[in-house]
Amino acid sequence: MNVVDHVRDMAAAGLHSNVRILSSLLLTMSNNNPELFSPAQKYQLLVYHADAIFHDKEYRNAACKYSMALQQKKVLNKTSKVRTSAGGAASNIQAQSLPSEIEVKYKIAECYTILKLDKDAIAVLDGIPSRQRTPKINMMLANLYRKAGQERSAVTSYKEVLRQCPLALDAIIGLLSLSVKGAEVASMTMDVIQSIPNLDWLSVWIKAYAFIHAGDNQRAINTICSLEKKSLLRDNVDLLVSLADVYFRAGDTKNAILKFEQAQMLDPYLIRGMDVYGYLMAREGHLEDVEVLGGRLFNISDQHAEPWVISGCHSFYSKRYSRALYLGAKAIQLNSNSVQALLLKGAALRNMGRVQEAIIHFREAMRLAPCRLDCYEGLIDCYLASNGIREAMGMANNIYKTLGANAQTLTILATVCLEDPVTQEKAKTLLDKALAQRPDYTKAVVKKAELLSREQKYEEGIGLLRNALANQSDCVLHRMLGDFLVAVNDYQEAMDQYSIALSLDPNDQKSLEGMQKMEKEESPTDATVELDGDDMEGSGEDGDLEGSDSEAAQWADQEQWFGMQ
Repeated sequence: MNVVDHVRDMAAAGLHSNVRILSSLLLTMSNNNPELFSPAQKYQLLVYHADAIFHDKEYRNAACKYSMALQQKKVLNKTSKVRTSAGGAASNIQAQSLPSEIEVKYKIAECYTILKLDKDAIAVLDGIPSRQRTPKINMMLANLYRKAGQERSAVTSYKEVLRQCPLALDAIIGLLSLSVKGAEVASMTMDVIQSIPNLDWLSVWIKAYAFIHAGDNQRAINTICSLEKKSLLRDNVDLLVSLADVYFRAGDTKNAILKFEQAQMLDPYLIRGMDVYGYLMAREGHLEDVEVLGGRLFNISDQHAEPWVISGCHSFYSKRYSRALYLGAKAIQLNSNSVQALLLKGAALRNMGRVQEAIIHFREAMRLAPCRLDCYEGLIDCYLASNGIREAMGMANNIYKTLGANAQTLTILATVCLEDPVTQEKAKTLLDKALAQRPDYTKAVVKKAELLSREQKYEEGIGLLRNALANQSDCVLHRMLGDFLVAVNDYQEAMDQYSIALSLDPNDQKSLEGMQKMEKEESPTDATVELDGDDMEGSGEDGDLEGSDSEAAQWADQEQWFGMQ
């Protein structure tokens, strides 16, 4: 047993720091005296040394050392060709015990991926012949292709993963996200479903995720619920998180929060989906709970985007936009595919008046999640903020045509129509259709109330808001009802509604202003209150988040460090 064998055994035992020190010394000896070690031994030492550096998270250094190992392997291959036939047989046995050249290339690609050098990673993996690609190589290639927009190549690689590993569920989700038909994907798993007992649920699972990626939220909800109710899959955390996310996409905040809470009760270390949960809680005004959630997730891991997004949402809804921008940028640095981080950063930029930069982030979020309407809503808000009504109308019409006439798309289109006096009547028709489908859809109720306020139809608005509040309690709806009650001189109940709104969201500035304005009135009978469209504007489900930003200077220096655009 020689010294290189000792290095190999230490590497296998996970003694990385020991391997790094010893292999470094041995490689220096080899450089000073090339006769000390054979080409095969030097190749082994380089690989083990690179592995130890990789373990220390020095990825650029590791990639360099792995590349040196590959150069040494070329030397080894040349020397092995000129050996005698007897020596050649021995060298074949030795070659089988050497670290895999394919594995070394995969490690280089892994380093490049971590360093966000995706093109270099693709180039390394593309250099591996198709027949020699392992499932993990094809999976990495597929993800890199998808990120680079090379959808056809991504589909091919995902299919190759499934050919080798038909139960690779993440590869299935990858194919469905690239618009491959659910039936086609299911056919690739049919043999294994039929040959293994208790896998009959898999075809239904595929159907559920096919609905999700097709934007058919209601059928996705129904399908996941049918799976979740089956005794063998009851209380599965992944299914609950997916169900919560689809409820969120469908605009059903109440059920989304309920399912997220159920999931985290089952798994207190859950990270996936908690960024959306934190956003919903912040939007509902539960900032103390959001702060606790963010702290708990940081204790679990600060190397995921989710805790940074949650803290960013807390800052955003506390009107600290520069801090929200910094936290969103940090989240994107950790995970460039985090849709929630992109939306957070885009919203912060928009509220800071940097609309064009915000548009870039909303567009990227839209590319990553083409079926999430909040990505489009953010982009439309930016167009409207910069007086781009034509662009906003084009986007809203495209959503309406692509995703169909549901309560959400109808409300988005109506929101844009409300900005142009010429299309006010069309907005009313669209909102009526949306409310006919979903009478409890808060955004539609808010926009319809805004329209009724402009038309000074206060009694009708009061009836609309009372009906909406019969089955839910929402800060914005209570505040708007207070505004309408003030307009009809019902000051006592208006005060009650403002109080309820503030109990739901103590940071709701408009409710506080409404209450303070009433308290200053010397006599209710002398009070005159104007309720126009400007007062109601921006009072949708997300709330009006404009305000001063005292921390701008404090966080401005962080922008360059985090590579902000």
